[in-house]
Amino acid sequence: MLNLRRFMEKINNEELDNRGNKFSGLLYFDEPMSAHCTFKVGGKADVWVRPDKFIFQLYTAKLLKAAREEGIPVFVLGAGANVVVSDRGFRGIVLATGAYQGISRRKYREEKICVLARAGTSVDELSFRMAEWGLSSLEFLGGMYGSVGGAVWMNARCYGKSVSDALLETEILNENFEREKIPFRAEDFSYKKSPFQQREVLILSARFAVQPRESADVRKEMEGYRQDRTEKGHYRFPSAGSAFKNNQDFMEPTGRIIDQLGLRGLSVGGAQVAPWHGNFIINTGNATASDIKALMGEVARRVKEERGFDLESEILFIGEWD
Repeated sequence: MLNLRRFMEKINNEELDNRGNKFSGLLYFDEPMSAHCTFKVGGKADVWVRPDKFIFQLYTAKLLKAAREEGIPVFVLGAGANVVVSDRGFRGIVLATGAYQGISRRKYREEKICVLARAGTSVDELSFRMAEWGLSSLEFLGGMYGSVGGAVWMNARCYGKSVSDALLETEILNENFEREKIPFRAEDFSYKKSPFQQREVLILSARFAVQPRESADVRKEMEGYRQDRTEKGHYRFPSAGSAFKNNQDFMEPTGRIIDQLGLRGLSVGGAQVAPWHGNFIINTGNATASDIKALMGEVARRVKEERGFDLESEILFIGEWD
């Protein structure tokens, strides 16, 4: 592979526009990914870069285009909530969106109000800000880990609601490294699926439909979800929340199926099926990425053997695996 230090030095020293703007932000080599994912595991990425907000679009277009030309793998990382990087790390560039934040109220068609959020914005922060403004539609995201970009990409869902229920439009950096606005179409989205999972694009921002509602009522509903997540143990140990997707063909939640098979507490190394919830995999303190992957594989094997169901992982496993 091309010498990545020289590659990044070249990219970062070139001017991005006619005003002379160059790279600004954070850039680390051999960066432990355990510091950037909610499971707190993972080896080193060759390069981890987080461009500042005001040069984000210009810089990412330049970086992604150059990386494609040189055959350098790039992984776009939001909040790291559904990601496990292998113990051997990631050979290439991890592009972090965390500095590209911002939330604003905008006019949208016939003077209606919508909310525009940049991809690196925390979904918890987005729901909190909407509560302050007395705007409703994304209360179910209160207390959830994750970024706006990741939530749209995954079509995040909980409490019977999906991000796509409120989505109006997504702005992306498309395959030609150009900004493109994608209007929402219901047929493009399904349970934890979005059209962006089938394309090599970068989500820049999303526009959401909202309805006026008393701030106190929005906050009350959000706090109810946050309390439910607390009681379900979302914050007790490092994890990614639900490990496997639900499937209507199973006729019952995946967590209940795992519970019925007596798999709560099952461990591989420092990874464990949470003793209180069958669909949580937790890091008890010394788990490796391989422990988590092996445990999920064992749970899936037993469910297939006992019930005939093929479980689908919600977690993305990134990097070099045996």
